[in-house]
Amino acid sequence: MTETIKPHGGKLVNRELTGAQAEEARGKAKSLKRINLASYEISDLEMIATGALSPLEGFMGLADFKSVLEKMHLAKGLAWSLPVVKSITEEEKKSIKVGDEIALCDPASGHALALMKIEEIFPHDKAAHATQAYRTEEKAHPGVARIYGMGDTLIAGKISLFERPKCAKFLEYRRDPAETRKIFSEKNWRRVVAFQTRNPIHRAHEYLLKCALEMADGLMVHPLIGDTKGDDIPSEIRMKCYQVLLDKYFSKNNTLLSVFPAAMRYAGPREAIFHALVRKNYGCTHFIVGRDHAGVAKPDGKPYYGSFDAHHIFNEFSAEEIGITPLFFDFTFYCKTCEEMASTKTCPHDPSHHLSLSGSKVREMLRKGEMPPPEFSRPEVAQVLIEAMREKATA
Repeated sequence: MTETIKPHGGKLVNRELTGAQAEEARGKAKSLKRINLASYEISDLEMIATGALSPLEGFMGLADFKSVLEKMHLAKGLAWSLPVVKSITEEEKKSIKVGDEIALCDPASGHALALMKIEEIFPHDKAAHATQAYRTEEKAHPGVARIYGMGDTLIAGKISLFERPKCAKFLEYRRDPAETRKIFSEKNWRRVVAFQTRNPIHRAHEYLLKCALEMADGLMVHPLIGDTKGDDIPSEIRMKCYQVLLDKYFSKNNTLLSVFPAAMRYAGPREAIFHALVRKNYGCTHFIVGRDHAGVAKPDGKPYYGSFDAHHIFNEFSAEEIGITPLFFDFTFYCKTCEEMASTKTCPHDPSHHLSLSGSKVREMLRKGEMPPPEFSRPEVAQVLIEAMREKATA
């Protein structure tokens, strides 16, 4: 079996201890200073350990933090677009120093998950973090709000994971990068397209997935299941939508559904780069970038990022730097005159010919138990959403 694409940086990182080493670390953690992790930091911890965030071996130090914000590259020159950092409180700062080994803990379970040797302790420049990573300091932006909810100090160092975060959800779909790479190799998929999603897939998404799959050997639908903002559809409901859609409308020989444990950052174009690099670590050779990738709207409904900023940002890197091929898709829709799904690249007709439904209109229909037009959503997917809204209303 041979790999079709090298991990970012050339080597798949493995910072997970097993067997006797894990037991030794678990025992050692009992005598160490305990530092709690936020839920999004737990997601990052797991992805560092499994190699999803290769070449990172731990939480970033000051040089990488500044270089990523200012240049979208790690200090040693490798392309990387978003900080991956661990913050601490002022009280925690008083009890640790550089050189200490600490236990990183999940406050929900009370379990220690990993060891970390502290290599750096430095101030968290939240204003720079927000303005450079997110292009705004508005706390209405969920990513910026998270930054300002973090501690004022950051700690850096390599991690050694000895216990996986407790997660009873989607166990059959949880696959580390080494596992997806093995699957792709066994299936002889040399060209593998990844699709990032945090929303149910409607017909426009289905269209671009099938367009992409026509030029590839396989498709990995890779929904994000970490933290999202409160009004996003819960991952349990989304997974039911993906399952029914793939079962009924995609070839099982050419598709793989696998979950992505990351938290959503809502960083728009920078997150598009981040999502692409991470999917390269999972073994994918191509990555779908749609309209307003990883974007988010302001309270007044206006977007923080331009519709195609996530396309344009790839022009700031060479193909060799990114190493995974982005597939750019325009706005897609059902055209009543073409009588098929199309995009602004392929359809010559005026928008009045296109079936267009706002998100609020679709949600209103679903709440009433009404099916959106089949040209907009597969009825099986709509039924999952209708039932979920009905359950929520009666809960």
